[in-house]
Amino acid sequence: MAGKAGKIVDIVLILIVNLLVGGCVGLTGIAGFLLPMFYTGFLGMPSVQALALSFAAFLISGVFGSVNYYRSKNLDIRTAMIMSAGSIAGAVAGVRINLLIPEDTMKVILYAVVLISGVSILLRREKADSRKKVQKRNPAVFVLLGFVTGAVCAASGAGGPILVMPLLTLLGFPAHTSVGMSLFNSIFIALPAMAGYFYNAAFEWDMLILLLFILIAHAVGVIAGSKNAVRINQTILKRIVAVASICIACIKLFPV
Repeated sequence: MAGKAGKIVDIVLILIVNLLVGGCVGLTGIAGFLLPMFYTGFLGMPSVQALALSFAAFLISGVFGSVNYYRSKNLDIRTAMIMSAGSIAGAVAGVRINLLIPEDTMKVILYAVVLISGVSILLRREKADSRKKVQKRNPAVFVLLGFVTGAVCAASGAGGPILVMPLLTLLGFPAHTSVGMSLFNSIFIALPAMAGYFYNAAFEWDMLILLLFILIAHAVGVIAGSKNAVRINQTILKRIVAVASICIACIKLFPV
């Protein structure tokens, strides 16, 4: 009975976490990396299974989030598509890299990426959009950017926007446009990554059935977050996510 009750609690937690993380992703483009941490660190799930479920959610957040950002005219679709061409190949390479590395080592890499990401969010200065001008760039630059970030994200489970969004802002894109582009790009990281991890993961039927409800919860959070992104102080929310991420990563990397 205790085992059954514990399983129900786990299911409820999975749905709640996906709802909340989806909301944060829709609002700021970040926080997706918390999903594989939750699956592996809290539930003790094997990393391949955790990444399969996480990238399935990232696919949903990319689709619904980028649609809402496109409707609000915060998505440079042409540049995002060029970047995403590189991300597909990068994600395939990232999955292969992950499967060659021992699971314990992969978890350490994941927590290290989360720690670095959290610190970078805190240190990165926010600038007014009006002061930014997007410089003309060779398309090859965005293809290379997509490949490198796609490989890193697919291998570590970092999602996509948390790495892509800061780089786009550095290239001169406004903050909201950077979020929209990074969410669109995450679709093309998630597709090959999800396929690769599901192919190599061992899932029972009950988890595959649960996946449908996981994706629904995540989609609800993303839709709500992306629709209200312009109303929320994104700087404060990013800092909250960053501090929480740093604390969790440090606990996992440096257990007492």
